[in-house]
Amino acid sequence: MKSAVETLNPTRVRLTVEVPFEELKDSLDAAYKKINQQVTVKGFRKGKIPARIIDQRFGRGAVLEEAVNDALPKFYTEAVNGAELDVLGQPEVDITELKDGETLNFTAEVDIRPVLELPEDFSSIEVEVDAVEVSDEDIEKSVEQLRERFASTSPVERPAEDGDVVTVDLEAKVDGEVLEDGVADGVSYTIGSGELLEGIDDAVKGLEAGGEATFTSELKGGSAAGQQAEVTVKVTQVAARELPELDDEFAQLASEFDTLEELKADSRKRLANMKQYDQATQAQERVLEKLLELVEVPVPEKLLADEINTRKHNLEHHQLDQMGLTLDKYLELQGKTAEEFETETREAAVKGIKTQFVLDELVKREKLNVNQEELTEHLMRRAASSGMSPDQFAQAVVEGGQVPLLVGEVARGKALAVVVESATVKDTNGEIIDLDDEEEDTEEAAEATTEDTTESAEDKPEA
Repeated sequence: MKSAVETLNPTRVRLTVEVPFEELKDSLDAAYKKINQQVTVKGFRKGKIPARIIDQRFGRGAVLEEAVNDALPKFYTEAVNGAELDVLGQPEVDITELKDGETLNFTAEVDIRPVLELPEDFSSIEVEVDAVEVSDEDIEKSVEQLRERFASTSPVERPAEDGDVVTVDLEAKVDGEVLEDGVADGVSYTIGSGELLEGIDDAVKGLEAGGEATFTSELKGGSAAGQQAEVTVKVTQVAARELPELDDEFAQLASEFDTLEELKADSRKRLANMKQYDQATQAQERVLEKLLELVEVPVPEKLLADEINTRKHNLEHHQLDQMGLTLDKYLELQGKTAEEFETETREAAVKGIKTQFVLDELVKREKLNVNQEELTEHLMRRAASSGMSPDQFAQAVVEGGQVPLLVGEVARGKALAVVVESATVKDTNGEIIDLDDEEEDTEEAAEATTEDTTESAEDKPEA
């Protein structure tokens, strides 16, 4: 077999392959054997029909077609491996010549990973991130949120006010008809929380137990999601929320600490850790943007089209379906036009493909490996973010043949961490940030950054 490679553009090649006919022998034998098992000829036992009889009865062309279909993948793979091509997706194959007993010639056009020129080092990259600052106001807000969790309620005989917890019965009608899934009794709702329907706050405020009101609201879910409904709300109980006193007794109730000051000190420490992680994530994102500016990355058009379609499919059939929304309704809620959505989706897809190409090239150059411990930690983080148990997530990954995808995510995270280590990261106060001191957070944030950027719907294990 002889093959030659013609470069059509930086991301696409054409392979021209010439196969001597004798190399088709194994496939021809397999074709005769297969046809033998599928047909019946009077006077011959099944599976024992001579080749010349098959040629006479069913045509030599049918045999050749079967043999070529069997052989093409093998010859294509040999040509790809011989040329050391890193192909993407399926080829477009065209049989240019097939002479019985003489030769098989074909061409195969296929996308390839582009050859990238990465900088020798990344010390020229400099980014600015938010400073890690925890204010007294942040502490007070954190403690107040904890205090809210330990609030108690007690029924009152007065009109409902902001902050009260009301128990309500709801009935929703569309076009005068009560919806089958539009009735709910005994719903607990904190006035002002915004957790139910738009307009309910104004409807229930001022009502006492037994009071009733009707308002119009757009339904967020259910069989009539997105439609305007006439909602009747009846208050069955009004309860006032009582917050505990902020003292040492509260600290002992809400935490493992003995004093309020110890609780506040722990809140300061936790908030600082959270902001350090956010800072590391911000550094990854901004370093990645700078890195992509330094490297010219051509994007295969077919790969880009497939990625755009995948992202749209994921949004419409995985995310919006669960929310009971159509794409048109989603765009309306986001205040975006279809053209803006198309542009944003394309830009995200381009960035995702470029990120994967650049970081994969860096993984190869730096000879970065992923060990079992790193893969397990990443799997557990992905499981937590997906709402699945680690065992369930691992099973879905293995059954879907997606272990290499997770390995790729970890490796790309390590590659980005290498770039961040070489870059200069300053905070808004002008202080240089040494992310080596936060190595674990840095690698975890890098994995999250590359995962969000490069992952498509087909990469995600299904529950």
